[in-house]
Amino acid sequence: MAKHVSPMEVSVEAGYAGAGEWLDDDGRPRRTGTFWTASAHIITAVIGSGVLSLAWAIAQLGWVAGPAAMLLFAFVTYYTATLLAECYRTGDPETGKRNYTYMDAVRSNLGGAKVIFCGVIQYANLVGVAIGYTIASSISMRAIRRAGCFHTHGHGDPCKSSSTPYMILFGAVQILFSQIPDFDQIWWLSIVAAVMSFTYSSIGLALGIAQTVSNGGFKGSLTGISIGADVTSTQKVWHSLQAFGDIAFAYSFSNILIEIQDTIRAPPPSESKVMQKAMRLSVATTTVFYMLCGCMGYAAFGDAAHRDLVLRGFDGFCVPLWLLDVANLAIVVHLIGAYRIHTQHFYAVVEQWARKRWWASASSPATASSTSFGSRGGLRSW
Repeated sequence: MAKHVSPMEVSVEAGYAGAGEWLDDDGRPRRTGTFWTASAHIITAVIGSGVLSLAWAIAQLGWVAGPAAMLLFAFVTYYTATLLAECYRTGDPETGKRNYTYMDAVRSNLGGAKVIFCGVIQYANLVGVAIGYTIASSISMRAIRRAGCFHTHGHGDPCKSSSTPYMILFGAVQILFSQIPDFDQIWWLSIVAAVMSFTYSSIGLALGIAQTVSNGGFKGSLTGISIGADVTSTQKVWHSLQAFGDIAFAYSFSNILIEIQDTIRAPPPSESKVMQKAMRLSVATTTVFYMLCGCMGYAAFGDAAHRDLVLRGFDGFCVPLWLLDVANLAIVVHLIGAYRIHTQHFYAVVEQWARKRWWASASSPATASSTSFGSRGGLRSW
């Protein structure tokens, strides 16, 4: 009797007649990503909650150094991302060996102890971002509840609550979305998240413009917060360095760039060319939004600009609570998608480790079919 072969176990080398229609040159399921889906992934990864602290960052640096730092980090981000995009394939940019992850690219180009060093840095970064997104989303959800409490009981009620239930809720939603099998299958979630990032950024921008008009002019100074009775020279230096860090963090996405590039359909044109076009659009769009949100936030509040512009920056001002609720809800939805983008690869690493640790579980036909192509950044059933 002929041995039954699962369709998922068929490879290009096996010579299956229809394999070329649904497999790429490396024998993995055909990638379907485009310029637009890659741009959505990048915008979702870049325009995060870091945009909320840009007004505070400019307040520390002033009207000259603040916008200049944003332009500098935009250029550095694009340049370094372009170099990294060229590492997706080893050798020929269209037919060379694929590097599916950031660590594969490090292993192919650097090797040795640098692989371990870069791996520790990347995964620590991913875990840190995941924790930060969980906390930020719980703060936004708690802010929505606080606004509802104010509406019901008035501003005299402190409306205190714990963020723990909201963290648990965020985790439950992530468990649900973790069942999406592949990185290139969550393009729709990235588009929704990108729209949400533009939504709360636009609300912060509009409120900043309205507050500036109400003030009758721009606030702030060329050098930012001045050294005086409230700010020592040491604090000025420390806060300025923090401001540079906030701006740099707001642009960061290199630790998942290769994973995003691995979703783009096979050439022509080469994946690196498509990725470079996507990065140009994404970094340019991000920079425009960052400049508008950061500068208008500083113009509205000057040296008093808060580090969380939408969450707490407008406390005490005549702003409709429902508008802040929309902004906070948009932050939550965006962070749900951004969390998936940043942690999808980390989950894949955990899955691969578990598959090696409990190798006997791979003996069943169902498991073999679900993992025969490996993981390209998705949490699959074992």
